Amino acid sequence: MADSTGLQFVSPYAFEAMQKVDVVRLAALSDPELRLLLPCLVRMALCAPADQSQSWAQDKKLILRLLSGVEAVNSIVALLSVDFHALEQDARKEQQLRHKAGGSNGESILVSQLQHGLTLEFEHSDPLRRLRLTLSELLAIMNKVADSNGEFFLKSSELFESPVYLEEVADVLCILQAELPSLLPIVDVAEALLHVRNGDWFLCLLVANVPDSFNEVCRGLIKNGERQDEESVGGRRRTEALRQLCQMNPSQALNIRAMVVEECHLPGLGVALTLDYKPDAADEAVSPLVSYVSGLLLGTNSKVRTWFSMFIRNGQQRESSSVLWQMRRQLLLELVAILPRSRSTHVPNDGDMEEEGSSGYSGLREEHVVKASALLRLYCALMGIAGLRPTDEEAEQLLQLMTSRPPATPAGVRFVSLSFCKLLAFPTLVSTPEQEQLMVMWLSWMIKEEEYFESAAGVSASFGEMLLLVAMYFHSNQLSSIIELVCSTLGMKIAIKPSSLSKMKTIFTQEIFTEQVVTAHAVRVAVTNNLSANIAGFLPIHCIYQLLRSRAFTKHKVSIKDWIYRQLCETTTPIHTQLIPLIDAYINSILTPASKANPEATNQPITECYFCLSFFSIASTKQLALMQRKPKSYSAALMDQIPIKYLVTQAQGLQQELGGLHSALLRLLATNYPHLCLVEDWVCEEEVTGTLPLLRRMMLPSNTCRYTQSQLHQAFQKLPSSSPRLMRILEHLTLLSPGDLIPYAEALTASMALLLEPAVPRRILQTLNKLWMGLNTVMPRRLWVMTVNALQPSAKLLRQQKYTQNDLMVDPLIVLRCDQRVYRCPPLMDIVLHMLNGYLLASKAYLQCHLKETADFDRQSQTVSNLGVPGQPETPEVTREELKNALLAAQDSAAVQILLEVCLPTSEEQQLGATTESLLSDLREVQCLICCLLHQMFIADPNIAKLVHFQGYPQALLPLTVAGIPSIHICLDFIPELLAQPQLEKQIFAIQLLSYLCTQYALPKSLSVARLAISVMGTLLTVLTRPKRFSFFMPTLPCLVAFCQAFPPLYDDVAALLVQVGQVCASDVATKARDIDPLIARETFLSDPKLLNGSVYFEITTMFSLLIFFLKKLL
Repeated sequence: MADSTGLQFVSPYAFEAMQKVDVVRLAALSDPELRLLLPCLVRMALCAPADQSQSWAQDKKLILRLLSGVEAVNSIVALLSVDFHALEQDARKEQQLRHKAGGSNGESILVSQLQHGLTLEFEHSDPLRRLRLTLSELLAIMNKVADSNGEFFLKSSELFESPVYLEEVADVLCILQAELPSLLPIVDVAEALLHVRNGDWFLCLLVANVPDSFNEVCRGLIKNGERQDEESVGGRRRTEALRQLCQMNPSQALNIRAMVVEECHLPGLGVALTLDYKPDAADEAVSPLVSYVSGLLLGTNSKVRTWFSMFIRNGQQRESSSVLWQMRRQLLLELVAILPRSRSTHVPNDGDMEEEGSSGYSGLREEHVVKASALLRLYCALMGIAGLRPTDEEAEQLLQLMTSRPPATPAGVRFVSLSFCKLLAFPTLVSTPEQEQLMVMWLSWMIKEEEYFESAAGVSASFGEMLLLVAMYFHSNQLSSIIELVCSTLGMKIAIKPSSLSKMKTIFTQEIFTEQVVTAHAVRVAVTNNLSANIAGFLPIHCIYQLLRSRAFTKHKVSIKDWIYRQLCETTTPIHTQLIPLIDAYINSILTPASKANPEATNQPITECYFCLSFFSIASTKQLALMQRKPKSYSAALMDQIPIKYLVTQAQGLQQELGGLHSALLRLLATNYPHLCLVEDWVCEEEVTGTLPLLRRMMLPSNTCRYTQSQLHQAFQKLPSSSPRLMRILEHLTLLSPGDLIPYAEALTASMALLLEPAVPRRILQTLNKLWMGLNTVMPRRLWVMTVNALQPSAKLLRQQKYTQNDLMVDPLIVLRCDQRVYRCPPLMDIVLHMLNGYLLASKAYLQCHLKETADFDRQSQTVSNLGVPGQPETPEVTREELKNALLAAQDSAAVQILLEVCLPTSEEQQLGATTESLLSDLREVQCLICCLLHQMFIADPNIAKLVHFQGYPQALLPLTVAGIPSIHICLDFIPELLAQPQLEKQIFAIQLLSYLCTQYALPKSLSVARLAISVMGTLLTVLTRPKRFSFFMPTLPCLVAFCQAFPPLYDDVAALLVQVGQVCASDVATKARDIDPLIARETFLSDPKLLNGSVYFEITTMFSLLIFFLKKLL
């Protein structure tokens, strides 16, 4: 509002005095300053106060004395003497009249017809008419504002433009608003004043006379303001008015600026207030302008960021007098102020470069480093987010700042990293050959001084690692990774086109960092001490990882093994997120050649638990097995020495510190060592490491008796007399953690055979089983080998035959070649079954790995077999795979058959069972344990169940297997196939198995299979010869009773089959020379079977008598 330039505004001193009603300060004001505040002071002196205190009475006397010498007070007193109630009624009538007339100014109740101009009428009028004239004009403007729908207009009004009567009009305006607040809300009045000339001056006077309304007026003006104030005249006038208000009350400027950001209106006002703001204590670090603009563009509020970015983009198209250009000029001045002295685009020669104190390359002062970093980030945000196009002068000075050399401090390291990333983000700043040479010289200085900066600044993450990382990304053409790195370092998302990095890529790959220089430099970089996830920034490990991925070390024959080993030794928890990918990348570089032309180009391995597992996993892949040069692998003896399960258990308890290491170890464990990932092991581990065992260990006193391994061994040797002492020792050991039990493992396993002697208490056996399961959670492989060797029969123990881990994986059935007494000792049998299950899985993994390792042999054999035979197809590669599967199936089925044989009672147990009918026996418990294992095996691989039942087993075991193995119902799927076998024994076994299944599982599927079995029996009746018919129907006829008991609807089919069998038997009898009474023959057979044994009539009569017997039973 340039029209109010020559007018005197209310000073901050005067406004503060009014706001605090400081009479002493008011008395110190000059007459012109006091004149602006007269409306409020006169009302204060004349109106009855709410404060009746003595202090206010004294202040009021001072105000009256102050006003007594001012001539303009009389006119204001006259204004206050009118009837404002009548005036308000007339004003409201006029508003109604204007509303009916559609806003036209044809007729007015407040003001009769004017004979002269408004200014002359105002001059010659009495106080009441002056009030009416001003009120009428103000209401007209307010009505027009309300009807304008937000469109700005400038109202020409003599009353508000005449410089002679401005003070008198201001007095009238202030009195009207104070006396008629409901008719003239101060916010609406403020809005109307923006549409007249000198409106900002009137507004400041109005607010100065009502100082409590300052925030209300400002908020209303901001809320009604434009989103982009620089784009319209109204926006600029509103901004200027608010700016004048804040100059009058500077203490509230920052609050008004906060309102601007909150409403996302008038962005130019926010910048202008920041430019006007003068803090009490100057902050040398960052200026208010840099802080404010950075907060808008780099804050988390996307709405504010978009709003201010639009202000920057649109403001670049206007003249240099706008607020945006004032801001840019101020930022440039701040930038130039912190530049090192005498900086220019002159590029010194090599001699100048050595002179650190030369004027052209003087360093950036330490106190300016933080401010320089803030300025760089701000310009990055302005250019990258808001789309600011720098002028030539701005670009030149920015380049000078970016290529400055800061001191070796953490802030200096940060400044260099920001400068480097800004060069990558905005390569257009380097436009001339001189500027390009200046940048190259500065990058060379970075390479030279990087090590000194890192040591002097005391930081782990330096700009040297970033240089290496960017160089590696350029060599591998990973431009997107460079963009991500730049955005991460700058702390903002910038749209960078990959094509814009072409010049920088050429400079890096051809002039500064060739690939060989990168690899040679990377090896010399010191490892990060105490590397952990708590260390942020770009570290040497990031650079080494990228070089490993690009195979740079391998191609240039640079050994990185020692560096990785040193870094692993310097690692602490929580584990850095880049460590596991680094190990994986290194393993790939060891096993996979850099190129087909040079298959020898691989790195050298190192030792670490995760490393070994991952190495083993990758080395056993089929692709590597087909390579001409097989990679060296770790020996089985070394892998056996690594306590894999113990380390995985430790990693499980430290998952928060170890990051993703536990899940990676678990994945490798499940792939290469499935026998260490048994479900029952995890369940047992929960029981061992759960809350209850922990509480028991906490109750263990620290001064309790600690037993040695020799004491435990002696207690075992003196069994059974030492049973109480041994029990005490074992109970004490149960209170220890699995890790603390490891020293006792050998003594526990070596004495297991002694527990097979009679009279050993069952509690000792159960406690030993519990201790064994606890040890199994931390050292399973070694424990299994010791246990298998300890349970060997006495004959083998005398020969000192010791099995190794490899022997047991090749032949898992060794586990079952133990002392026969184990088969009737349930606690030890539980351990044997656990080991058997584990070694069966281990054997599968071993054979699979062996198959991949010998794939080259298979390929050579195929080549030899196909030599000289043109056109002959190659031998299918799946042949060896099928052989492996057949071997595994044979192993599993053999184990199942042996276990089923163990379930058969011995002759002594049969005699004992005939005398006692108790089920609480060792045999029954062992049978339950075996059935549980078979249930798990059948679920894991249903083909095992099919194979075992096709092989068959004793019919006496069918009641046990059907009742004890829940998953045996899957046999219903293949019984029809078993019935179709040509062997009569398999058909008999199928029908017997089906009879028990129908009784146990009376399902619709069982019914359909039973119908099929009855049909098959009927068919066989017609095709079998007499001897085969006898051998088939004698064991299968009792099964018909079970079918009918399970499914009564089968009665008719079974009865028909029995009648058919009877007819066949009758026909056979009819062909003989004499009639034989079947009942007599049956009684004769029962009294003395030898009389009819081998007789032709024996078969017929026996079957016939059975037929009559089952018919009676069915009926």
